[in-house]
Amino acid sequence: MSQSNGTPMLAMRGISKSFPGVKALSDVTFTVGRGEIHGLLGENGAGKSTLMKILSGVYSPDAGDILYDGAAVTIASPHHAQQMGIVTIYQEFTLVPSLTIAENVFIGREPGMAGGAFMSWGKLREQTRAILQSLNIDIDPMTPVSALSVAEQQMVEIARALSMQSKLIVMDEPTSALSESEVQQLLGICRDLKAKGISIIFITHHLEEVIHLCDRLTVLRDGQNAGGAAVEDITIDGIIQMMVGRSASDLFKRTTAYATDEVVMRVNGLTTAKNINHLTATALHDVSFEVRRGEILGIAGLVGAGRTEIARAVFGADKFIGGTVEFMGQPVTIHSPLDAIQLGIGLVPEDRKQQALFLSLATRENLTITALGKMVRWLNFVRFDAERALVERYRQALNIRMFSPEQTIGNLSGGNQQKVVIARWLAMEPKLLIVDEPTRGIDVAAKAEVHQLLDELASRGIAIVMISSELPEIIAMSDRVITIREGRLTGQFTRAEITEERLMGAMALAMVTA
Repeated sequence: MSQSNGTPMLAMRGISKSFPGVKALSDVTFTVGRGEIHGLLGENGAGKSTLMKILSGVYSPDAGDILYDGAAVTIASPHHAQQMGIVTIYQEFTLVPSLTIAENVFIGREPGMAGGAFMSWGKLREQTRAILQSLNIDIDPMTPVSALSVAEQQMVEIARALSMQSKLIVMDEPTSALSESEVQQLLGICRDLKAKGISIIFITHHLEEVIHLCDRLTVLRDGQNAGGAAVEDITIDGIIQMMVGRSASDLFKRTTAYATDEVVMRVNGLTTAKNINHLTATALHDVSFEVRRGEILGIAGLVGAGRTEIARAVFGADKFIGGTVEFMGQPVTIHSPLDAIQLGIGLVPEDRKQQALFLSLATRENLTITALGKMVRWLNFVRFDAERALVERYRQALNIRMFSPEQTIGNLSGGNQQKVVIARWLAMEPKLLIVDEPTRGIDVAAKAEVHQLLDELASRGIAIVMISSELPEIIAMSDRVITIREGRLTGQFTRAEITEERLMGAMALAMVTA
């Protein structure tokens, strides 16, 4: 339980914030005790990020006040917040890819040599190594961040936060890209920090983490307080009802299979070399599988197993040195993503900001870019009426929350950005859709919407390859599952054979199961 007593570490009272065309927060109250781990929950767009950006000094509130460590404060900037002991780990990374891990961890606070005139590379390396070891990360501190996987980059963000003398740490979806063992390591670190009297605001869509870690929780809905409780006094179903206004039993559950015998893609002996530009990428060894019309094929594996590498190789983003691909019964050669797109293959990548979105462009432009060829008229001018109609169609179908189609996509919430990426490929009407972590960073209601959408696509005869770190998602959505470990196929399971124990055994123990 929380060590909170007396004056809370943080009290945000009556907080309101508006942006052009929308009221993001309305009279929100949020309190965190000393030495307390407090869960902050809500759907994408509920106001969580806005509230935390006010706390971290990115935004100023339109109304309300903040008491921190017993005193009324005005937080002028993110740097000011850090000086006060408020450190935020954002869901979207803030690392500098061209710098090393050590430089990112201590950026702006580099340890100096005796006399203080110059930075000490030795101290920088050793202090970073000590923090990484506390997280059980065995990576050279001088490794460039650009060479790290998404999970490893997230751990660097956490290491940077731990390097600061913090009284209050905000963790925004810190486990979204972590393996199960890494999640458990992080939760253990959080408990250690709590034992030292440090307060933590824990934002997550994984409600099991809230139940196992947090002392109390607060739920926001549509920019307002929707409720709160001590974790010991509430269930996951109760949390979901506060978040979305309905029971978990009303959320999507897949019950019908649509797979036919027609093979859309067959991959034989897929083999790739070590990628010198991405040192942490996993080489693939003799990977073979097929996916049929109307089927959802799940690919399961621990972080670093090679799941994303399969998607990138099949899509033409990475070259492979061995193996063959057949598509719609014909041998094909996929040299580039353009080749894959022309065949009718779409890919929703794991990292939407780096690999999928044009962040400075409008939501409309991001959504329709794959379908522009269908909306041109004389001299190849785009028919804007058709483009607007397409955006409106998918806005309604996927419940995409935006002020207007012209809103810059970089200003949408993470979940709504993901929906736009999915809608982009649906507009292309693909024969095969590969989705890599399709519900990463998406709230429980939006996740159900994405699951229902994937089910509907399968019912239309689209073949789907779904990569996910969440075994419950793989089990719930897949007609068949293949498991990957260290770049090798370790198991194949029909729907009737799928259990969490079998999948974990094949993923972690390399137990080959036919």
